[in-house]
Amino acid sequence: MSETVATTKVAGAGRPIVPYKALWAVLLMGWVVSYADRTVTGPVIAWMISNKAGFIGDASNPATLGGLVGTMFFAGYMLTQYAGGRLGDRYGHREMLVVSLLWAGTMTLVSGLVSGLIAFVAARVLTGLGEGVFYSNDRTLVFNHTPPPRRTLGLGVVITGLSIGLTIGIVATPYLIDWGGDLGMGGHAWGFPLYVFAAFSFLVAAGTYAFFRSRLGGPLKLGPPFLRLLTYALPTFAAILAIFLLADGLKWKDWQTAIVVGVLAVAFIAVIVRGVAASGRSATLLNRDLWLVYIAFIAVLWNLWFFSFWSVQIVKEATHSSLVAAGLTAAFNAGAGIIGFPVGGWLADRQVRRGHGRKPLILTCAIAYSVLALLFGISVRGDNKPSLLLLGLLLFTSGLFFNALQPIVHGMTGDMVPAAERGSVFGLLNLIAEIGAVASPVVSGVLRDHTGSWAPGVYTAVGIMVASVFLYALVDEKRYLPGGASHRQA
Repeated sequence: MSETVATTKVAGAGRPIVPYKALWAVLLMGWVVSYADRTVTGPVIAWMISNKAGFIGDASNPATLGGLVGTMFFAGYMLTQYAGGRLGDRYGHREMLVVSLLWAGTMTLVSGLVSGLIAFVAARVLTGLGEGVFYSNDRTLVFNHTPPPRRTLGLGVVITGLSIGLTIGIVATPYLIDWGGDLGMGGHAWGFPLYVFAAFSFLVAAGTYAFFRSRLGGPLKLGPPFLRLLTYALPTFAAILAIFLLADGLKWKDWQTAIVVGVLAVAFIAVIVRGVAASGRSATLLNRDLWLVYIAFIAVLWNLWFFSFWSVQIVKEATHSSLVAAGLTAAFNAGAGIIGFPVGGWLADRQVRRGHGRKPLILTCAIAYSVLALLFGISVRGDNKPSLLLLGLLLFTSGLFFNALQPIVHGMTGDMVPAAERGSVFGLLNLIAEIGAVASPVVSGVLRDHTGSWAPGVYTAVGIMVASVFLYALVDEKRYLPGGASHRQA
């Protein structure tokens, strides 16, 4: 098949052919700015802790409080996952992606302008609510407009932007903060990287809009999906912020606040799952195999945001290095995705072309990652003094397997449902899996503050990944392969 065009049509677009590799490039840039916008929080908080500055630096338990900020962001990010997919199915996946980028850019800018803890938390929650709709619509566009033999490769290539964004967020933030200091921003120098990343988000949003308009479906109507998302996001935002304000007023411990946020998230999931069941789509979206995948993927988001949020601080404390040196070392984990994501997709597509399933690759990647991450945890124990080289090597090699795992799971998930339900299934996958992202930063921060070491947080992340191996092993993937039961029924 030609490498310049895909043969699938855009419903109602009047343009049956789209250059799918150009689409990959546009979506990849969306991932870059989206992940830079969210990753910046971790290095900013690490800077506040190191410099005893801002609204984190003078806290008695800065790691726990910093983790709680991350938890609040991911609570917002989590709770628009399914809504974003459903809105994309209704209003258009192109429209939802542009709305997400514009929203994220605006709230990232606001995050840099505020100065107090509550205002910052509010801005980050709103950022998460807007960014939450990106994932399910991006995955669906890749699936729908990439030739089937290259779908998983496309999923891997596009999500490489995640690693690039993570790397930029981790590496560039300390330098941008220093630059902000040189520009006379003083104690608010931490806001400068947020301004820079917001500007790039607006540029990518404009480019994405122009590409979609000219090459994928013509004019876009952003008003209706934006208003519909707003009606969903504002009550959700109010609920999350009310919990934070209540906790602040009643002087709850930070981990207690995180538990309440977790309960809210579980309640949202229950309501959404009940709605899906009531719509008569349980057999399609809530069958046994998909539930196994949904729950197993919690481990991916837990590990992703444990290392993305805290890796700089872990390396800094373990090696007694500077923030810049720690950031450069931690970036090996994020940068590994530049290789891992596309290689994982390529291997999975090759398996499918040979008539095999993706599950063996999933199990191999999850087991290999668990072993390497365990070695990292042993290395950062309090009685060890690891070198930057050793930690960088472990972060990179474990990252290869971890990042390869993700597009393989995405590819298997997309093939488990009809095309019309892909926005919904990817929304449900990330909605449920984001439990890991919501819990990971604050749980890891609590463990650090109570034990004085980051090793227990690493061991917890590894244990959760090991549990996911057993869940993936139970998935009956053969039903969804060509000639399987689900295909025969279709």
